[in-house]
Amino acid sequence: MLKIHNSLSRKKEQFKPIEPGKVRMYVCGMTVYDYCHLGHARVMVVFDMVARWLRTSEYQVTYVRNITDIDDKIIKRAGENGESIRTLTDRFIAAMHEDADALGVQRPDHEPRATEFVAPMQRLIGDLVGNGLAYQADNEDVCFAVRKFDGYGKLSGKSLDELRAGERVEVAGGKQDPLDFVLWKHARPDEPEEVKWASPWGLGRPGWHIECSAMSSELLGAHFDIHGGGADLQFPHHENEIAQSEGAHQCSFVNYWMHNGFVRVDDEKMSKSLGNFFTIRDVLKGYAPEVVRFFILRAHYRSPLNYSDAHLVDARSALSRLYTALRNVTPAPIEAVDWSAPAAQRFKQAMDDDFNTAEALSVLFDLAAEANRSQSAEISGLLKALGKVLGLLEQEPTTFLQGGGESSGENVAAIEAQIEARIAAKKARDFAEADRIRAELLAQGIALEDTAQGTIWRRA
Repeated sequence: MLKIHNSLSRKKEQFKPIEPGKVRMYVCGMTVYDYCHLGHARVMVVFDMVARWLRTSEYQVTYVRNITDIDDKIIKRAGENGESIRTLTDRFIAAMHEDADALGVQRPDHEPRATEFVAPMQRLIGDLVGNGLAYQADNEDVCFAVRKFDGYGKLSGKSLDELRAGERVEVAGGKQDPLDFVLWKHARPDEPEEVKWASPWGLGRPGWHIECSAMSSELLGAHFDIHGGGADLQFPHHENEIAQSEGAHQCSFVNYWMHNGFVRVDDEKMSKSLGNFFTIRDVLKGYAPEVVRFFILRAHYRSPLNYSDAHLVDARSALSRLYTALRNVTPAPIEAVDWSAPAAQRFKQAMDDDFNTAEALSVLFDLAAEANRSQSAEISGLLKALGKVLGLLEQEPTTFLQGGGESSGENVAAIEAQIEARIAAKKARDFAEADRIRAELLAQGIALEDTAQGTIWRRA
C-alpha cells in the first residue's frame, strides 16, 4: 500500500488514484536558457524514480514534465547572445536531454513547451477574468486578484498577511495588491517580435505561473493525481497554480503535492553568488553518471542533499560494492520479481513508504553481501532486478568497475600495461617490483585483484 507525503496536508497519506489503476502526474521542468545544474538533476532523477516505481506497481502512468521556453531570463540571454529565442531554447533543450539521458532518466510521456500552449493559457486567463478573479491593471498587464481567492496560502501554510511577493513575482505599477501576480504581460517596445502574441488584452506574453496551470489541464485534465517539483517552487509558483487552476475550473486541482529537498554544497545553499554552483556537465567530468544517480537516490527525496567530492567518492565506492557482487556471482536472469520473497518484500515496503530509496538501497547491500557469501546466482539476479527498478546496476559489472565512463582509453591501456609488467615481475620472482607496481596503481586509484582467472582491476 503506497503512502505519499502530501505537502498540502503535511502528512503521509495512502495513495488513492482518481481513476483506479491509472496515475496522472505533472512535474515542473526546466527554464531553458542555460545548462542544467545539480538541482535540476535531483528533480529529474527523483521523479523518474517515482514514475518507475508507480509503473512497477502496475499503475498506468501519464507523466508530464514541462519546458519553460519563454521567460524574462530567456529573452535577456538571447539578446546578449544576438540569437533568436528559438535557437537558444532549442540548443539548451537538446543539452537538457543529453544530461537526462546520461543520468538514466526516462523521457516523460509528454514534454510540452510553453510557447505551444499560449492559446490554452489565454482561455484560462479569460475564465479567471470572467470569474472575477483577474483584472487588467493600469499598465495593461492582466493580474490575478489573490485576496479574492478563498484558500490562498493553503500549500505554503501561511496567512495572506504573512505572504510576500516571491521570486519572479513583479510588484508592478497598477496592481490592486502587492500580492497579486501577473497572468499576462503587456508587450514592451524593446522586446523582440517573437515574444509578442495577440490577445484580448493586447499584444503580450504569458506570465510564468499560468504556463503550468494551462499545460497540466490540457494534458491531464482539470483534476489530477500528483504534482511535483523542487521545494523552492512551493511558494509562490505552486501556490499560484492552485489559485489559478481552482479559480478557473471551480474544482479541486491536485490530490498529492510532492516536493524534493534542496541541494546544498558543503552544507551551504548552492548559488552562483557563492561560487559553488555546479552544472550536471561539470559533475559528469569527474564522476560517472550512474554514480551521480546513485548519490541522488541514496538520500530520501524530501531530505536536503549535500553535495561534495567526498560524498561522490563515497557513492562511487558504495556502488562499486554492488557491482563487485554482480561480477563475482553471475546473476540468474529474472523476468519478473517475486515480491513475496523476503528481500523483495522489504524493498517494496521501503518504496511504498513515501519512496524511501535510502532504505530500499540498504536491501541491495544486504543482497550483495548474501550473494558474495552464498555464491547464489538467484540472489545476485534479484540484486540486479531490484537495482533496475531504480535505474541502477544495468551496466556490465567490469565496465563499471573499470571506470564506468570516468576513464579514457589511454588510461585503460596504461593500466593494462602496468598489470602485464607486474605479471612479468612475478614470473621473474621479482616480488619487490610486483609490489611496487601494485602500490603505484593503488596510488592512482586502481585496485588489483588476483583471481583464478587472472588479475583484474577496478577503480578503488
